[in-house]
Amino acid sequence: MQIRIEAIQIAEAFNIKKFRSEFKTEAYSGTTTEIFYVLNDNRYLYIFDYGVVVFANYNTIEKSEFIGFVNNYATIAVDLDLFEEYKIETNENITKPIIKNDFVTVPKISPSTLRIVMLSVGQSVALEYYEMLTDQLITSSKVYILELEKRGRLSISKVNLLKYIGKVLNVKNSIVDNLYILDDPNLVWDDEQLDFLNRQLKTNFDINTRFKDLDYRLQIVEDNLKLFTDVLNVRESSRLEWVVIILIAIEIFIALFVH
Repeated sequence: MQIRIEAIQIAEAFNIKKFRSEFKTEAYSGTTTEIFYVLNDNRYLYIFDYGVVVFANYNTIEKSEFIGFVNNYATIAVDLDLFEEYKIETNENITKPIIKNDFVTVPKISPSTLRIVMLSVGQSVALEYYEMLTDQLITSSKVYILELEKRGRLSISKVNLLKYIGKVLNVKNSIVDNLYILDDPNLVWDDEQLDFLNRQLKTNFDINTRFKDLDYRLQIVEDNLKLFTDVLNVRESSRLEWVVIILIAIEIFIALFVH
């Protein structure tokens, strides 16, 4: 038996509470941040509030129809074609899961096993989205750094610089808010085989390593922001100094030539 899994980054976030109340299917398990469904025809569905949906055994039409529905609960749609595929298959002759780059083999498939595999694939897609966002921020900051190197000043306006700073802080806050995506689900605590599967999948998808790298790149962006802010403050201080000098000169002119 083989089941194909596909995780897609659909939005920046989902309103899980509203979705759960309006999606007329009973959840197999769920919290305020995620919902896992076991459906008819051996299909499975996993939805995360950080904008990722993971399908198992869904055909193209079924996926398209559900994406159209779940978009009603999205804050900001993500149209970046971010997805990841994985497979899970069974082999009754093994006692422990065997993890490969593009599939995992388990002794038997259960909803709990599917949930662990789908969780890891969903985490991987979410990390890819945040990696892409931080890459964009680093690339854009390099433009300003090169300008500082060549011209010794920034031509960007105060308003645009503040917008850029706001964008960086928004990305960082989004990542911090979703730190829980690295947490292990409760069902692995009392099941040694599920715990083994969870740890091996995290290693296979480099979940922890990628998150540390993401945090490092965000720190680089933050350091650049501090530099830009300092340059902006110096520019504003210099402007104020010239205003004061001009006002003093005008006052002296009035004192000398008017009175």
